[in-house]
Amino acid sequence: MLKNILYIFRITETRMGKVIFWEFLHGLFLAAPTGILLFIIWELFKSEPDTQMIWIQVGVMAVMLVIQLWVASRTMVNTNLTIYNMSSKLRIMLGNRLQKLSLGFYKRRDPGDLASVVLQDVSNFETIFGHAAGNIFGAFFGTFFISLFLFIIDWKLALIMLSALPLAYVIIHIVSKIVASFGKKQIAARNAVSSRFIEYIQGIRHLKAHNQTGDSFFTLKKAFEDLRRRSIKLEAVPGPFVITVFVFLELAFLFMVYVSLGRINAESLTIPAFIAFLIVGYKLYEPIKLIMIEYAIMNYMNVSLKRIIQLLKSPLQDAGKDITPKNYTIEFKNVTFSYIDREILKDVSFTIPEKGLTALVGASGSGKTTIANLIARFWDVQKGEVKIGSEDVKDMSPQTVYSLISEVFQDVYLFDDSIYNNIKIGKPTATKEEIMKVAEKAQVLEFLDMLSDGINTKVGEAGSHLSGGQKQRISIARAMLKDAPIILLDEATASLDPENEIYIQQAIQELVKEKTVVVIAHKLQTIRNADKIIVLKDGRISEVGKHNDLTKNNGLYASYWNTQQNTSGWKLKSNKQLIMES
Repeated sequence: MLKNILYIFRITETRMGKVIFWEFLHGLFLAAPTGILLFIIWELFKSEPDTQMIWIQVGVMAVMLVIQLWVASRTMVNTNLTIYNMSSKLRIMLGNRLQKLSLGFYKRRDPGDLASVVLQDVSNFETIFGHAAGNIFGAFFGTFFISLFLFIIDWKLALIMLSALPLAYVIIHIVSKIVASFGKKQIAARNAVSSRFIEYIQGIRHLKAHNQTGDSFFTLKKAFEDLRRRSIKLEAVPGPFVITVFVFLELAFLFMVYVSLGRINAESLTIPAFIAFLIVGYKLYEPIKLIMIEYAIMNYMNVSLKRIIQLLKSPLQDAGKDITPKNYTIEFKNVTFSYIDREILKDVSFTIPEKGLTALVGASGSGKTTIANLIARFWDVQKGEVKIGSEDVKDMSPQTVYSLISEVFQDVYLFDDSIYNNIKIGKPTATKEEIMKVAEKAQVLEFLDMLSDGINTKVGEAGSHLSGGQKQRISIARAMLKDAPIILLDEATASLDPENEIYIQQAIQELVKEKTVVVIAHKLQTIRNADKIIVLKDGRISEVGKHNDLTKNNGLYASYWNTQQNTSGWKLKSNKQLIMES
């Protein structure tokens, strides 16, 4: 645990010296009134107590209490500022790390689990360490000073008081292992709840359609039940062990009393010393008990720390160099690529000419989207090369590759912000005039009058307040504003109504002027004039050519074309049967 905490301190450049100094002072002033109390007790048992001295000591104790309150407030402020600044840096570091990871990492991790690391695990560390660190430091120094006072009075009795600590440590060490094990399972259950709840919200339309909401959505209900069961275990199982430690401490105190009474009878211990041990000695166990409880809780925190560090140490995509290609011709050379458990592309080679329109055609799973992702360097190939302007994209920094590419896909993602700011993402330094110009070209202005705040209207999470066609136009405007030389299109009009399709086709025509364009084609009618059509089958190149040539070859493309032409005439009869128009 200490190793993990020190690692977080090092990477966040956190210095704990000031925190430890104030905790030391806090412990000193926390123990000081107890020491003064010992002198008062001693004075009271003299044959002629000096009342003036006693009142002076009471006055000093009162001053100490006031100083203690001031030191405690300063200690709390310094500890909290240090911890919250550290957790703020940690969240920023995690965010920066996430953007540098390849898409392969995200494919292997549940989004809910990643969100849990950044939000809940950092919060666990922040809350537990913020409170536990202060308590542990304060309790440690407090115990040290109180023990010092007791050793000065009678070292034999002080040793008896502390004799239970080794056994208490052994038990707490066992508790910490239990907490770590149960904590790992409880955090996993908590993350499962987050993931299932996100799944529940995102799929609520489909769940309602199939009457699977509420208790009927068994996976979410099961996740909550599992979290409840594991949370109860996490709290209940370590409890008896902690109570056992407290019992041993109490037994050590009682044994000290027994020994003291024997020594008083033997006149080897004074009554004032015995009373001091009764009053102050019992106070010794309060910080020790606090340390034991906090130590067990910090082992739960350590589970979160391990998850944070694991994410921080996840391998980054190769950084590459800041290389600018001489042109924007794209070349795939003997490319083989696999996802986690299946091969997608198999020794694929082709060229996409600069400032031309190249279409990718094939059945689902044939590798079309994978090719687009490899061009954008969302993934890196296992074998072969992907080049832009004769430069291998692996040799280029991901940021350089991203700057060369704009994407417009069917599945548009908009952020929960205004239309204006969603367009501005394409070029953060853009002026209002530039944004309005691309909004006009992308046909965004056509629907702004229907919205309450025009271009400043909030779109909702993932653009939930807008229609599919409206989101597509905003996406195209964003791509226009970026003005990248390479455009990747996953046919944006495939699922739109005729009116929106016309608007978006017009917007796309503006977008692709003088660009290198790669289209993932579904409606073959839209790519009849493509400069090049690449037909994929099972991760390999089946055919390459222009529309007219491919339709004459009677190959796979001709088969797709004929199928789409034949099905374009189907319509629905009143008796719910499909017939072919003559």
